[in-house]
Amino acid sequence: MRRRTRITISLIAATLFSGCAATTPRESMQSDVDQAVAIIERFTAIPESGIPPAVMRAARGLAILTVGKAGFIGSIRGGRGVVVARTGNGWSGPSAIGTGGVGFGFQAGAEVSELVIVLNTPAAVDAFAKGGNVTLGGAFTVAVGPVGRTAQGDVSLQAAMYTYSRSQGLFAGISVEGTVIATRDQVNAAYYGMPVDARDILAGKMQPPVDAQKLLAVLAKH
Repeated sequence: MRRRTRITISLIAATLFSGCAATTPRESMQSDVDQAVAIIERFTAIPESGIPPAVMRAARGLAILTVGKAGFIGSIRGGRGVVVARTGNGWSGPSAIGTGGVGFGFQAGAEVSELVIVLNTPAAVDAFAKGGNVTLGGAFTVAVGPVGRTAQGDVSLQAAMYTYSRSQGLFAGISVEGTVIATRDQVNAAYYGMPVDARDILAGKMQPPVDAQKLLAVLAKH
């Protein structure tokens, strides 16, 4: 059942992004890494409505995705991105993730949304490190994260994960309860040049590829 879910997620994500997909898994991953850089810069560039610096400093990890919608009667949503973790020596290299299914709580009518999930606890990071599927909500409480300068003085931990979304240039809350996110093992293998476990990537045991350095440099500022 887990294998079938992961295959379904990969197929949905690949279908929704087929128009802009790179030609190889490694190029696809590099596109996701570059997109993650742009998303982090956008989500932290607006002090009044972005992710507070205090939240970023306390983060144990980040999942960064671009999610799209397709369909006429009803809708199917899928997306892809990367997850990174803070280690004793800075930030880990990126691990490829994907999501897909029906019923996400994204804004009505939005074709593409950018999503950042701040992982606030070691257990939240470990859920992504184990590989396989991570179901948001349930064992891991999820809440819309505090925003802006007014939140600087009150960013006490309220949930294992905070969510932030941006669609068509607007920041807004988002419901992700029940969303399943899966590790994309084949993409990780292509990016790192060998079969690799997500746990080793997020523990900082794998040397990040040179092309991931821009992402690590952006994260190092937070």
